[in-house]
Amino acid sequence: MKSVHVTGVNQIDWVEVDEPEVGPRDVLLRMRACGICGSDAMYASYGGIPPRQGATPLGHEPAAEIVEVGAEVEGFSVGDHVVIDTMRFTDGLLGSGGAQGGFTPFVVVRDAAPGVQLKVIPDHVPWDVAALNEPMAVALHAVNRTGVKEGDKVVIFGAGPIGLGALLGYRRKGASHIVVVDVIPSRLEKALEIGADAVIDSSKEDVGARLVELQGDGATPWVRGVRPATDIYLDAAGVAVVPQTVTSIAKHGATLGIVAVHKKPVELDFGGILQSEMNIVWAMGYPTEIFEVTDDIVENWEKYAKIISHRFPFDQTLEALNLAATPGAADKVTVVFD
Repeated sequence: MKSVHVTGVNQIDWVEVDEPEVGPRDVLLRMRACGICGSDAMYASYGGIPPRQGATPLGHEPAAEIVEVGAEVEGFSVGDHVVIDTMRFTDGLLGSGGAQGGFTPFVVVRDAAPGVQLKVIPDHVPWDVAALNEPMAVALHAVNRTGVKEGDKVVIFGAGPIGLGALLGYRRKGASHIVVVDVIPSRLEKALEIGADAVIDSSKEDVGARLVELQGDGATPWVRGVRPATDIYLDAAGVAVVPQTVTSIAKHGATLGIVAVHKKPVELDFGGILQSEMNIVWAMGYPTEIFEVTDDIVENWEKYAKIISHRFPFDQTLEALNLAATPGAADKVTVVFD
């Protein structure tokens, strides 16, 4: 069968691989959809994922159907629709340096167990929406890391998939007012559709001043100047101006969460940050959230479906990866199998 692999620096190709064999403790999955992540292009820029030698299989945002269940496996049936914890495979991270990737027709789960690598979902959830489970878990981990409380006022920088997923996560956790900041009008419109209370085009508006209008004045005698009453800021954009802006306007005790990948060092004014006693937290992956987010996707799949901007058939995966890697060309690209 054919599979998509990184085969060299900035080179992704089709590679022929053997169909996996299924043992008594294994489950065979037929891939039904797989999302494209920005890290796929990053892996290609490295020429693979060290220390793995040779071709590196891609695809770590899958949804699948169970087509074979080993004799010693309990809790699964042929025909089950499942979402997948790609970090719990015993042969390495699926699509992120392991032996298998999601851009291939069949994947085997060794030593399969309910609630470990797989969670069964209802059949009514579209495959490409189910494939959002992995990136939405990343977004929910960021929400959890920022310690949101009911009634908090939140600002999210970046209306890409992670930012929009965080928007849904913060709303589910009880945030009272959520503002999304971006520079692309279509993304801001989508944020409003999904449930943002307000949006800001940072290329046209003064973010700090506008946030004071939207969320109130948080200035105190100890920390003066433009200080919105925002409790939590989340950087899902990955550009230096975001943490620099936030640290210059944050009220005393506010939290800044970083979930975006910054490809260059960021210079911050620690002297200015000191007086605000800002909390800065970091979020990567999904230590506990992979199946925590699933029930909300099942219940509100129509909202999550709005995050997807492009869908490609499996035989056009290379074209899909190229589009996803082109800055500004797409928001969320998914591959759907026949």
